[in-house]
This record gives sequence, C-alpha cells and structure tokens, in this order.
Amino acid sequence: MLNSNLRIFLLCIFLTAGSRVARGQSLVLDLPLQSQRAEISQAIGITNVTISYHRPLAKDRKVWGGLVPYGKVWRAGANENTIITFSDPVSIEGHPLDKGSYGLHMIPNVDEWTIIFSKNSTSWGAFTYDQAEDALRVTVRPKAADAHNALTYEFDQLQPDSAVVVLEWEKIAVPFKVSVDVHSLVEASLKKQLRNLSQYTWMSWDDAANYFLTEKINYDEALKYADKSIENEDRFENQLTKSKILTALNRPEEAAVAQRKALELASPLQIHVYARGLQAEKRNEEAFAIFRDNAKKHPDQWFVHAGLARVYSAQGKFDDAVKEMKLAYAGTPDNQKSYVDGLVKQLEAKQDIN
Repeated sequence: MLNSNLRIFLLCIFLTAGSRVARGQSLVLDLPLQSQRAEISQAIGITNVTISYHRPLAKDRKVWGGLVPYGKVWRAGANENTIITFSDPVSIEGHPLDKGSYGLHMIPNVDEWTIIFSKNSTSWGAFTYDQAEDALRVTVRPKAADAHNALTYEFDQLQPDSAVVVLEWEKIAVPFKVSVDVHSLVEASLKKQLRNLSQYTWMSWDDAANYFLTEKINYDEALKYADKSIENEDRFENQLTKSKILTALNRPEEAAVAQRKALELASPLQIHVYARGLQAEKRNEEAFAIFRDNAKKHPDQWFVHAGLARVYSAQGKFDDAVKEMKLAYAGTPDNQKSYVDGLVKQLEAKQDIN
C-alpha cells in the first residue's frame, strides 16, 4: 500500500501531467523545454565568466511591458534562475563583486534597468526573490537593437581586462560591463603556480618574467623571476629576458652584460633571429655588427650568408649582396626557398632588402 503522502504526490502529477506535456514539459520525464537551456562563457584575462540560462521565444508577443512587466523583478530568462558565475572577483559597472555564482535578475523599465546579483542562485524564477539576498545592484540604460526572437546573452567589446555582457531580446539590448584586475590576479596566480613543479624549470620563471615585461609592469619582480630562471638553467632566452628587463629599468650597463651573456649562449640561428629582431626595432647598425660576427664564427650556416647580404644591401654593394643571398639560397630549407629567391631578385634589381 502506498502511504498517503506518496498518493497525494502521484495524484498531483496525474492531474497536471496533461497540461505540462501539452506544453512540452514534464515533472518526471526528460522532454524538450519550450525555453531551451543555453550557456555562454568568456575568459577575461585568467577569469572565467559563465552565464547559464533558458531562452524564451518572443513569438510575436509584446515582450517589454507585456510578457515581462515593467517595474517588477524578472528572472532574466525562463524557468529556474539565470546564473552568472565569476571565477575571480570582478567589478560590475565599477562596483566590486566577489567571485562565485549569483542569481541574475533584472527590473526592466522604459529608460533604466536594474541589474541584480543575488546570493541565491538556486531558486525557480523570481517568485521567491528576496532583496535581502542581494550581493549587488547596478543601473544601466537599455538600447535599441535588431530583433531577436530568442532571448540571447553575448559578450561584446572584449578588452584585455573587461567585457560587456549584453542581454538581447525582441528589439532591446541591455548591457552591463564586467571588469577584472587582471594584473593583480595574474601576479597572485603566478606566485601559486611557481610553488608547484613548474618552479624547477627555467621556462616557467622566464615566462613569468616576460609577462611583466610585455605588460610593462612590476619590472623589479620580473627581474627576480629572470634571475630564478637563470639559476635553474643559464640560457640565451633568459639572459636575453634579463637584458630587456634591465633596459626597461634604465640600467644600460647591466643590460649590455646580460645581452653579451645571452649571445655567448646562443645558437647561430638564435643569433641571426635576434639580429633580425633588432632590425625590426630599427637598430640596424647593432644588427649588422651581429650579422658580421655570426658569419665569422659560423661561415657554413646558410642564414649567415643572408645576414651578410643584408649588410651589403644597406651599403649599396648589391653585387656582393646577390652573391651572399645566392649562397644562402643553396642551403635554404625548401619551405623558405621562394622567400629567399624573392630577395635575390630584389637585390638583382638593386633594391635594398632591409
């Protein structure tokens, strides 16, 4: 015999089953929902932002001020809570919000919307919404948009440290900006990562140093990381990193020492590539000196002839440049022969290739 509570539960199911299945839903079966589930994610720096929601369809209905009333809390989707999750602390429209998952609700009005981040993310809809559970409220202005039959969230205006979340439905778009303190988060993350096995490789410390160097921040910390990389293994790459950091710190003499050490440790190809990098920085005279020195030490490498051809080209000695570039062509890998052949033709036409 079924107990009374179970009988009541089953009776409720039978009484409601017909209407729910007619709408494509069921309390006990896996059936398609009218408003289907969707999820969208975006990384901002190393922070992940994820929105899980259900997508109602407009179906030619009046949405704003009709299906979704003005002035009332709305679940910002369909079915259970729309959930937005941040893997790290963020700022919403300039206001701080801790990491975690939040029920995303909105209060629509004609000229201004309230965006609500609720600490309760497990409710069904907004029927039990409690303002006391708000973690944050911000106000934004809606914008006119192209028609969207299905409610849609997307990430727009992506920047290294921010993105704009946009809700679009019917002919309205509602944006709010999510910002992240990327540098602080990366710095804290690096300190954690460099306590695991990665601390025993030169590359991890060099990568960390180059992050600060590329972002043009915290050069003192970058120098410490470069030195730790060199402690693990003294290499061309980390000595060159150290030289660049010292240059950024306006310590040119120490930078020159690190650069010399880097070139002493470099392979002939690394030296050639480094000189080409100097050319890209419009430091041709330094590059030409390195090309000449590389050719003296490693005369049998095809690319040193290409380096000498660039030196002669800059001096207007095109016959000598052609000779050297043809020697380079003879040893060039097949996948680069067409490029080098093009340089030969430029030199034969007495065109500077630098």
